[in-house]
Amino acid sequence: MSSAAPPRHRQLGLTDEEAARIPELLGRPPSDPELVMFSLMWSEHCGYKHSRPLLGRFPTEGPGVLQGPGENAGVVDVGDGLAVALKIESHNHPSAVEPFEGAATGVGGIVRDILAMGASPIALLDSLRFGTPSGPRSRHLLTRAVAGIGHYGNCIGVPTVGGEVLFDERYEDSCLVNAMCVGVLPAGRLLRSAASGPGNAVVLIGNRTGRDGIGGASVLASAELDEDEDMRPSVQVSDPFTERKLMDCCLELADAGLLVALQDLGAAGLTSAAGEMAAKGGVGLDLDLDLVPLRESLAPAEILVSESQERMLAVVEPARLDEVLAVCARWELEAAAIGRVTEGGSLVARAGGEVVADVPARLLTDGAPRYEVPRVPAPAPVPLDPAAVPEPEDLGEAWKALLRHPNVASRRWVFEQYDHLVGAGTVRRPGTADAAVVRLPGTERAIALTTDSAERWCELDPRAGGRAAVMEAARNLACAGARPLAATDCLNFPNPEKGSTGWRLAEVIEGMSEALEALGVPVVSGNVSLYNESPNRSILPTPVVGMMGLLERADQSVGLAFADEGDRVVLLGDDGRLDACEHLGRVEGAPPPVDLAREAAVVEAVLAAAEAGILRSAHDVSGGGLAVALAESAIAGGVGAEVEVPGARRWDEALFGEGGGRVVVSVRPQDAARMAAIAERAGATAREIGAVGGPELVARAAGREARLPLERARAAHGGGLAEALA
Repeated sequence: MSSAAPPRHRQLGLTDEEAARIPELLGRPPSDPELVMFSLMWSEHCGYKHSRPLLGRFPTEGPGVLQGPGENAGVVDVGDGLAVALKIESHNHPSAVEPFEGAATGVGGIVRDILAMGASPIALLDSLRFGTPSGPRSRHLLTRAVAGIGHYGNCIGVPTVGGEVLFDERYEDSCLVNAMCVGVLPAGRLLRSAASGPGNAVVLIGNRTGRDGIGGASVLASAELDEDEDMRPSVQVSDPFTERKLMDCCLELADAGLLVALQDLGAAGLTSAAGEMAAKGGVGLDLDLDLVPLRESLAPAEILVSESQERMLAVVEPARLDEVLAVCARWELEAAAIGRVTEGGSLVARAGGEVVADVPARLLTDGAPRYEVPRVPAPAPVPLDPAAVPEPEDLGEAWKALLRHPNVASRRWVFEQYDHLVGAGTVRRPGTADAAVVRLPGTERAIALTTDSAERWCELDPRAGGRAAVMEAARNLACAGARPLAATDCLNFPNPEKGSTGWRLAEVIEGMSEALEALGVPVVSGNVSLYNESPNRSILPTPVVGMMGLLERADQSVGLAFADEGDRVVLLGDDGRLDACEHLGRVEGAPPPVDLAREAAVVEAVLAAAEAGILRSAHDVSGGGLAVALAESAIAGGVGAEVEVPGARRWDEALFGEGGGRVVVSVRPQDAARMAAIAERAGATAREIGAVGGPELVARAAGREARLPLERARAAHGGGLAEALA
C-alpha cells in the first residue's frame, strides 16, 4: 500500500504553522496560486526568515553610501560624478544539480541585479567551493561550473577579473557557487525598484516565460539536497545573448529617463518582482497573466513563479509606453505591458478574465515569518600542541608539496577560461595582484575588487573566522593600493536549526561586524544561502566577503611580483600559528586571535606605503603561510629571495603558520627605513627579513634552512591544480 501524498503546503515547502497563518492573514483560505506565491516568498531564499533578525548587526551606513541593503544591489558614490553598484549572491543548489546552467544563470542573475540599479556591469568575480578534486563528482562540478561561468560572462562581454576556488571534502555533496558583479552609473541617475504612480504601466521585458526554474527558490534553494530526488526541472536555463541585448536596452531606457522603476526577475519570478516593487512603493499592482508572453502553455500559478531567465519588470508612465516598446523592439527584445500600478497595496493577478490571486503585497514580503535560530555553542577549540605535530624532515620537499596543494596552487587553469580583458578596463589581471583592479570609465581612477572567506576558522572559532574573512579582504585591497570602501557578503551555511549552525551564523556575523566597524567599511548588499547540506554531510560555515576599494590613480596600483635583485623584503604583522593551517591538512586547533586594531594598522601601513610610492610589491600572507606568499611573489617576478625569520620556535610554524594579519612587501634598499617608519606611525609591526635575488628561494628559521629552486617552485605551483584534477 502506497503512503498518502503529503499535504499541498508541505509539497511547496511550507510548515503546518505557516500554512495555518496564511488564511488568518488573508481572512479566507488562499487559492492555489496564492498558496504557491506564499510558499516562494516565505521560503528561506526569498524571506530570510532565519537570518534577517541577525543581519541588522552589520554596519550599513557610510559617507559615500547612496543605497544600502534592501535593494537589488548596494551603491556607493566614488566621486567624479560616478557611483559603483556591487552585489554578491549564491547559486549553490542549482549548481550542485546542473553545474553548467546553475553557474551560468547565477552569473546572469547577479548581472541583472546590478542592471536594475541603472548601472552598466564592468566586472565579475566568483567564489567557488568543491569537494576533493580527485573525486569524479567534484571534477565534474568544477569543470562544468567553470565552463558555465566562462560561457556566460564571455558571451555578455563582462570580464571575470577575480575570485577564489577552494576544495574540502565537506563540499562533496553541496558545492558553493557565489557570483559577484560590479557596475558603474552616474551618481545622480540611480534607479530603484519601488513602484509608484497609480495608472503607470507594468512592462515585462526580455525572454518569454517557460516552465524552467519553477519551485527553485522554495524547494531547491531553501531545503537540503536529497540525492534520491531528481531536482533538474528546478534549474533555470541560460540565454546570455538575450542578456546582452537586455543590458543594452535597459541602459538606453535608463539614460533616456523612460523608467520609473526597474526590477530583475530572479527567484520566485513574477511574484517576487511584482510583490517587492509593490511593497516597497506602498502601492498595488494589477497583472493580467494572459498578456505575459509564453514559450509554452502554463497554468496561472506557473506563470507567477516561473524563474525563466533574462527578464526584467519595469514601471513606465503611460505617455512614455510607446517609446519604451520602440526601444525594446530596436534591441529585438519582446516587451509587453502586462498590468498597471494601483492604489491599495494589493498584488492582483488575473487570468481568463477572473482574479486568481489577490494578496496584500506586504504580506508576501514583510509578512514572512521570523525565526530565532537556536544558539547552541560548539565546544571551545583546543589549541594544537606543536610537539604533537611532526616537523617535516625535508623542508624543501614540504615547501614544494604545499605549493602543489590544490588549495594553494595557481588558479591559471580556471581564470584562463574567462575573458578578463573584454571592455579594456582591466588594469591588474588575475594572478598578478592580490585584488583585481578595474579602471573607472572616463577617469584616471580605478576600483579594486576581491572575494575572501575563512571557512576553516569559522568552523573552529566562528567569531574569529568572521573577523579574519573581513580583514583578509581588506589586506588584499590594500596590497593592490586601494582603500577599502564597501563590502557585500554571501553567508553560506548548513541548516540553521541543526546543531551549532545557528550559533555559528550569529557569531560569524558578529565577528564580521566588529571587523567592518574597525575598518570603517559598511555592508551595502548581500545574500544568505542556508541548507547547504545533504543527508551525508554539511558544508563548512563559509561567509564570503566581497569588498571594493578605490585607487586615485589606476597606474599606481601595486602587484605581488618581486621586482629587482637587492630589493628588501619586509614582513608586516604578527606571528602565525599551525592551528587550522593548510599545511596541517585538517580542520583542527584554535585559530590565533584576530587583533582588530593591529590588523587594521597593517592595512593602514600598506596603504600609506602605496600612497608614498615606495612599494615594489605587496602580497597578503594567507593560505600556506609565509612560505607560499614568498614563493608566489618570486614566481610572479621571476626572481628568488633569501629570508630569515628571527625568534621562531619552529621552521614550519614560522613559514607555514597562518594568521597574524601579515603582509609581505618589497621596497628598494633606500626605502627600507622609510617603510619601517611608516609602519611605526600606523602602529604595525614591521620586520626586514631578507632580500630579493638569486635563482632559488632560501628560508631560515629556528636554526633550520630550506632551499627551493625557483623553477621547481614554479612547476609545482603552476601544475598543482591540473595534477589534482587529472
